[in-house]
Parts: sequence; structure tokens; C-alpha cells
Amino acid sequence: MWQACRSELVRFFAIMIAVFVFAGAVSPILGGDALAQSSSVRPPDNAVTNAPAQPGEGRVRDVVDAMNPAKSDTTLKSQGPNSVSTIWGELRAGETATVSIPDKKAAVLVQDGGMNWLQWRAKGGHLQKYGGYALIAIVVLLLLFFLLRGRIRIEHGSSKLTIERFKPIERFGHWLLAGSFIVLALSGLSLLYGKDYLMPLIGKEAFASVALAGKWAHNNMAWAFMLGLIMVFLMWVVHNVPSRVDLKWIAQGGGLFSKGVHPPARKFNAGQKLIFWGTIVLGASISLSGISLLMPGEFPMFAKTFAVLNSLGYPAIMGVALPETLSPMQELHYAQIWHTIVAFAMIFMIIAHIYIGSVGMEGAFDAMGTGQVDRNWAMEHHDLWVEEEDAKTGFRTPAE
Repeated sequence: MWQACRSELVRFFAIMIAVFVFAGAVSPILGGDALAQSSSVRPPDNAVTNAPAQPGEGRVRDVVDAMNPAKSDTTLKSQGPNSVSTIWGELRAGETATVSIPDKKAAVLVQDGGMNWLQWRAKGGHLQKYGGYALIAIVVLLLLFFLLRGRIRIEHGSSKLTIERFKPIERFGHWLLAGSFIVLALSGLSLLYGKDYLMPLIGKEAFASVALAGKWAHNNMAWAFMLGLIMVFLMWVVHNVPSRVDLKWIAQGGGLFSKGVHPPARKFNAGQKLIFWGTIVLGASISLSGISLLMPGEFPMFAKTFAVLNSLGYPAIMGVALPETLSPMQELHYAQIWHTIVAFAMIFMIIAHIYIGSVGMEGAFDAMGTGQVDRNWAMEHHDLWVEEEDAKTGFRTPAE
């Protein structure tokens, strides 16, 4: 019995060895190096015309013709100018075709650039990792500052007299911008971190509801954010023009690190001006990238931006030119990554702003809470503004 089985095994292995030897002998004849040729993702020349490849040069027709031996210059085979694998290699690299339908994204038949985007956005990627580190860092720094400095009190105590700091329309614009930003920040962080960290805690079904609500809130509250940004800019830009007074405020650290130090300031001090211009610039940038994401393919931004940067000398400085031709999907990838980076920058800045306007400084919240602030607080932090307001109204303190 064993002798018979052994004979059968020997015969089987002998046949297999013969098959492999035969395959190795005939593979050069049959074009066995086709795999090596097809491993090139993007050949340097047009696989059909032998001319330099141009975007939108009828790749769909080339593929169809190459797959039809009757229309090919040569018999269809696994290598050569009409190789299907060669043409699909170009298409896989993002080569675009020509389409007549409104959805121009369909011109890209194969899109593999999403892996770079995924490496940025996935768990452990740059956005999650470094964004998380930065969030922890800003919270720790503010906690240390509070422990070392404590709450900044009104040095001369309450005067029992108030002065109008912000009018109702100003507070409305501020809270419209602030409230919408908080919703956008929380929903955005949920969309970035939720699947990896929130879903294991609350389950898939609960997270699906949270994610859907977050997506709806993020898409719709964006318009309120943009409106608030425009209102704040129009109302306060004239008060946030830099001046020489700001240099003294910066030199003294705004009095934030030393008790009894109150540098002069008008309606907005240098720190508030930095917050204002940071909000306007970053808010405008995040709004533009957000619109590009809300309307895919309608408002491409990065190809034109890269072209401008290249013309300004970016290649000479960095040693490489930025791509000036991007597919609609690549535009979305860049927009989403940039949108997240700018959002993190705004979150860090606004966290510091919220701290100093609430627990960090006594009397600061009243400015946006009721619009009325204590006169002693106003004199300690915005003395030049108080003098200007008193000159307008003719106000005199009881001591005068």
C-alpha cells in the first residue's frame, strides 16, 4: 500500500517539475516579460500615438480600440503600443479622458491618489496624530498658565459703574460667529476622530446617528459661520488697524504675566487684534475650502494656487514644482486636508480666546454677555478707548 502511494507521489512531482521547466522555456517566446513592462504605472509617451501624453487626449477611445483587434494596428497582445495594460497604467495614474456629461469627475476613469489622502486622515495619520498632540498641548499650557498666574482680577475692584462695551448688533455678530464655529469644530472633530475612538464606546448604530447629525450640522452651520465672519469684519475692521500703541502693549505682554501692569489700549488691544486678523484670514481660507468641498468640482482652488506659487519662485526655494494640473478628486483631497489643518489652527486660537474671556480674566465675559463692563475693568485694559467714549458722551465720574 505504502509503495503504491509513494510511486504516485513521485510521478506527480515529476509531472509538476516538467510543467515548470516547459513554462520557463516558452515564456520568452510568449512575451513573459509583459508583467515587467506593465509594472510601470505611467509610461513617458502616449501608448497609442508615440507622442507625449496629453490630458484628455481620448484615452477612452484608445482603450476601446486596443481591446478590439480589428481596429488595432497590430494583433492584440500583452505588450506593445496597443497594450491594454499599458494604457490602463496611464489611466491609473490619473490620466483624464474627455466627457460630455456635466460630471467632469467622470473623466478620470481610475483614481488611486486617495491612498495619500488616507495616510493623512486615517487613524494614526498626520491629521489625527499631530492635531491631537496640539489640542492636548494648548489645554496643558492654559492649565499651567492658570495655576501660575491665577485669574486676572480687577485690580481696583468693582466701581459699581458700567460703560457700554459692545452694542447688541455687535454681540449678535460675535455669537453668530462663535456659536456656529463651536458646532463646526465639534462636528468636524467627531467626523475626524469619531470612527476610531467614539464608535467603539457607543456602538455602530449610535455612532451612525451621531455622524449623520454631525455631517448635517457641519454642512449647514457653515453658512452661519460665513455670515458671522462677514459681520464681524465689517463692524470691527476699523478698530483693528495696527498702531504704535500695540507695540507697547506687546512689549509689556499685555499685563498678562505681571500684576499691576496695564499697558494702554484702545477698543481692541494688540492681543485682540491678533485674534481678529487670525479669525478673518483663517476663517476666509476655511470658508473657501469648505465651499469647494460642499460643491465638488465647481470651485477648484489648488491647481491655480500652485501655479501662482510656482511663478513666485517656489520651485527654486523648495527644489520641486507644485502640480498645476489636478483632477477633480485631487482637488477635493487637497481641499479636505487644508480644511482640517486650518480648522485645527482656528481651534487652538479660539480655545485661548475662550479661556481669557471667561475664567482667565474677571469681568471680561460681561463685554459679550450683557454688553456692559465695569468702568474700572475698562480703565485697566482699554483706557484710551474709555477716554474716547467719555469725550463723546461728556461723562464725568462722581469724583470729578
